Amino acid sequence: MQKWWVKPDLKRHIIVNYVLSFLLLGFTWFIAWPLGLLMTVLLGLALYYTIKQEHQITEEQEEYISTLSHRVKKVGEEALLEMPIGILLYSENYQIEWANRFMNSFSEGDTLVGEALDVFDQQLLQAIKEEKDHITIDVEDKSFLVTIKKEERLLYFSDRTKQIEIQTRYSKEKTVLGIIFLDNYEEITSGMDDTAKSHVNSDVTSLLNDWSNRYGIYLKRISQERFLAILSKEILYELEQTKFDVLDEVRELISDNKNVPLTLSFGVGYGNVSLPQLGELAQSSLDLALGRGGDQVVLKDDEGKVRFFGGKTNPMEKRTRVRARVISHALQDLVIQSEQVIIMGHKSPDMDSIGSAIGVLKMAISNDVDGYIVIDEDEFDSGVERLMHEVKNTALLEHFITREEALELVTKQTLLVVVDTHKPALVQEEKLLNKTEHVVVIDHHRRGEEFIDQPILVYMEPYASSTAELITELLEYQPKRLKLTSLEATALLAGIIVDTKSFTLRTGSRTFDAASYLRSKGADTILVQRFLEEDLDIYIKRARLIEQAVIHHGCVAIARASKGETFGPVVIAQAADTLLTMSGIEAAFVISERSDGRVGISARSLGDVNVQRVMEQMDGGGHLTNAATQLANISIEEAYGRLLEIIGELFEGGTRE
Repeated sequence: MQKWWVKPDLKRHIIVNYVLSFLLLGFTWFIAWPLGLLMTVLLGLALYYTIKQEHQITEEQEEYISTLSHRVKKVGEEALLEMPIGILLYSENYQIEWANRFMNSFSEGDTLVGEALDVFDQQLLQAIKEEKDHITIDVEDKSFLVTIKKEERLLYFSDRTKQIEIQTRYSKEKTVLGIIFLDNYEEITSGMDDTAKSHVNSDVTSLLNDWSNRYGIYLKRISQERFLAILSKEILYELEQTKFDVLDEVRELISDNKNVPLTLSFGVGYGNVSLPQLGELAQSSLDLALGRGGDQVVLKDDEGKVRFFGGKTNPMEKRTRVRARVISHALQDLVIQSEQVIIMGHKSPDMDSIGSAIGVLKMAISNDVDGYIVIDEDEFDSGVERLMHEVKNTALLEHFITREEALELVTKQTLLVVVDTHKPALVQEEKLLNKTEHVVVIDHHRRGEEFIDQPILVYMEPYASSTAELITELLEYQPKRLKLTSLEATALLAGIIVDTKSFTLRTGSRTFDAASYLRSKGADTILVQRFLEEDLDIYIKRARLIEQAVIHHGCVAIARASKGETFGPVVIAQAADTLLTMSGIEAAFVISERSDGRVGISARSLGDVNVQRVMEQMDGGGHLTNAATQLANISIEEAYGRLLEIIGELFEGGTRE
């Protein structure tokens, strides 16, 4: 039997040497026998010595192997029993059959044998049944990666506590970039002398420096209105717990001292990306915060996920006539350069959406460009139906087209104008957005996370009462040959009246200016009243909804329709408006099934409760005081439960923002 330590090549070499030696010895005997005899004796001695040495080496090697085998066996036993890796065998009925000492140390008794596998974690047993290869569980104060060998019914527990601690620490220390912008600093300080302006600067800078020092943030003022903030993920988490109360501190500081509200916006970028990319995320977040009206914090990570904080106050009217004139001229240039103009609002259009669309259509016609409005007659409410009945008696009718007709007409050179919404999922026909590269967005809602991709012109003013108000201002700067008819002016005025609840909500001085302009162009308030007349049946339906309202948290009214009972968006919106007029009610929510199978929720507030934030958590949006959502594949009870949970978190957190 060949020994393992003798190499085959070496053994062949030895045999060859012996064969050659015997041949040489035979030849020597043949030539000179005395010399052959001497060589035979020497060869015999050499052979004896070689065999003896080989025997000695063999004994030493066998002794070494025996010792090594014993040590390896001993080490294996100790490794199995003593090393800090858990090993566990279980039976077919998921009972522990054997565990090494490391795992037994987690037993309240002397051993884990006989215990069920779910003694550690119910998820472990579930993972085995689902034939997973790995699972991470917590046992006492340690975290383990459990490797599952189902065929052998064997589990390995690898301690990952230190690794997780390092990962957590690494995550907490990740760099976060933020940009702070003083929303209306220029407007507040424009009329001040140098001394007063210096006081404002000193107060704001001192407050922000105290805030940054309190949390360990590096803060650097980079312009009169901007600050750069560098912080860690851990600090960001602390700020989230405070709901970024620095927004309130700044607002209260200026309000108390100057009786003028100064607000700030904070854009934050974080994630596993480079510093330049973090800067881009921070700037993008700030743009989103400003687009939503300011006075809020927007957090955006590297995956595009966005979260909002603040936005508790109604945005101040900050737009200027100069901006309106610039936008009007820019829109006119785009209209003239286009082959045709297609206008569309949101699904289930209201008076603001239709009135705004008519205003843009008039702009196209006055510039000798064909214009069309995309509609779906099946989605009209009673007010829009009355307006369209009046339109049928005018030349405007030929400019209203269906979705299918719009898809056939649209070309690469078509200008697509989206009014009263900025969310792709809410437009009349989303496919149109991909048919042309020339898209304009005009809207008065606060900007949400979902936005139309790469529009060439955006005019979003959350400070405006309605999109009809914005369009009216744009029309004022169009060529003098633009002549609004009485019906067109009335449609725009109806949009303003509906969205302001007859000039009672979100109404600024510019709102009355727009209404005055429309009246001068022949807007008929009596006709508006006819458009907005209610049917007796609708009034009764709304009353039935209001009757089912329940008060939560002392000031929130929630009404829900019965299962199988459908209401239109206008009815539930009117019901919410009515609930808000009741004594002690600060916010109202109305839930109902819709004719399209979805569940609609309309939300209204007097301003202390931010209903926009509530609706955004339910995939909707809107304004601080006026918001809504539509939910698919959900029952009224599920929607009601989800709404209660969100409102509960809002009030339990000590804030209504």
